[in-house]
Amino acid sequence: MSFPMKTSPPALPLTGSCSCGAIRYEIASFPLLLYTCNCTDCQTASGSAFALNMPVATGSFRIVQGTPKPWRHASPSGVNVTSWSCGECSARLYGEREGRPETLNLRAGTLDDTSWLKPVAHLFTTSAQSWVQPAAGAECFERGAIDFPALAARWRAMWPEYFPAK
Repeated sequence: MSFPMKTSPPALPLTGSCSCGAIRYEIASFPLLLYTCNCTDCQTASGSAFALNMPVATGSFRIVQGTPKPWRHASPSGVNVTSWSCGECSARLYGEREGRPETLNLRAGTLDDTSWLKPVAHLFTTSAQSWVQPAAGAECFERGAIDFPALAARWRAMWPEYFPAK
């Protein structure tokens, strides 16, 4: 069995919400990257096999309805992180990392339209569930990605409509 995948580009702004709809957001510019993280922390936080992470420019993201609730904690590497969730349904929406004020990391499954999503990489494959299969053509890393700029360049090449050659 194969699953259908939409390959047409999504319209901007991208929109999304928490599970109950109390919090809504929009993103004015195209995401910078899309990858899965299969580390055990992401498995626990998501309650699933992996987290589908989508870095976006902080300046292009805005909450249009509701007020997310912060949870401040240290990442496994010791970096201070703030995870933002809905206070009603507890859906995790995005995270901010100390030292990276220019980007935030959106949970891509919270987008209204997820039909076009295809990760460019899979991280921490050593802790991936045995049945998880990487997306065709995606790079796989046993641990974290070593070269995020190279992954971002591959992502941009997949979406020339949003990242025209200079």
